[in-house]
Amino acid sequence: MKIEKNTVVSLRYKLTDAQNNIIEEPDSPMVYLHGGYEGTFPKIENLLDGQDVGYEASIQLEPSEAFGEYDPELLKIEPRARFPEPLEVGMQFEGVPDEEVEDSGDEDEEPLIYTVTDVADSQVVLDGNHPLAGMALRFWVQVEDIRTATDEEIENRYPESAEAFAFGMPDDLVDGEDDTADTISNPDSSPPTLH
Repeated sequence: MKIEKNTVVSLRYKLTDAQNNIIEEPDSPMVYLHGGYEGTFPKIENLLDGQDVGYEASIQLEPSEAFGEYDPELLKIEPRARFPEPLEVGMQFEGVPDEEVEDSGDEDEEPLIYTVTDVADSQVVLDGNHPLAGMALRFWVQVEDIRTATDEEIENRYPESAEAFAFGMPDDLVDGEDDTADTISNPDSSPPTLH
């Protein structure tokens, strides 16, 4: 079977930066629905389209093809009193606690995830950029399995047996499972992934 639209692909991968420093090499494969469902980066989907089990390749993604350029305007300094205790560097929040939400008019817009990058006595530094924003990334990929997607998986735009994938972000937020939660988690609690 070849990889084509509406196939479920199990993919082993290793992610490094442009200097070949390993960022992630998970023990279990990533499973995604192939065919433009945003299960992985478009450049990786294009590379894999039409390939068989066992295919392997390396590919480099520039920031614009991965997590975007680093945006200094997404850095915020907030009063520490707005945050729960204990507060540690690396914790992540959906938005800023007790902050007035601006109505952007786009209800489909994903909520911004802020990572605590510094904690002082009275202030907290938050970064709304993805942890890998601004970085060129290199992926080694190997196709482990391919199968036809079920009608339900196609309707849901997501493979049934796969874990939630949101590279570098906690599983709690994937597919809006809990859009009301301000506190997300400690980053060590979930593996980063290719999406």
